[in-house]
Amino acid sequence: MSENKLDIKELPDGISFKVRVQPRSSKSAVGGIIGDSLKINLTSPPVDGEANAACIAFIASLFKVAKSTVIITSGQTSRSKIIKVIGLDKNNFFTVLAAYI
Repeated sequence: MSENKLDIKELPDGISFKVRVQPRSSKSAVGGIIGDSLKINLTSPPVDGEANAACIAFIASLFKVAKSTVIITSGQTSRSKIIKVIGLDKNNFFTVLAAYI
C-alpha cells in the first residue's frame, strides 16, 4: 500500500488527509491515490455544495463514523480538499483503505 505517499496528519482529536474529488461519476467510490491525495469519485454534481455534502457522507460511511465528525477544513470550492475526521487514527484509516487501494 502507498501509505507514505498520502499526506496524512495525526491530530490530537483525529486525522486530516488530502482528497481529490471527481464529481458526476457513475458511482461513488474510492478511486485510488493521485499524488499525495486520496481520489474519491462522487455521483453528485459540484453545485450548491452537493458534492461537499456527498463527500462528507461518503467518508463518514466509509470509515463508519458520524457525519458530524467529518469536516472539510479547506477546499470547499475546489476539487482538492483537506478532510478532518475526528476520532479516527492512522491505523484505522489504512485498515479501511486497504480494501480499496
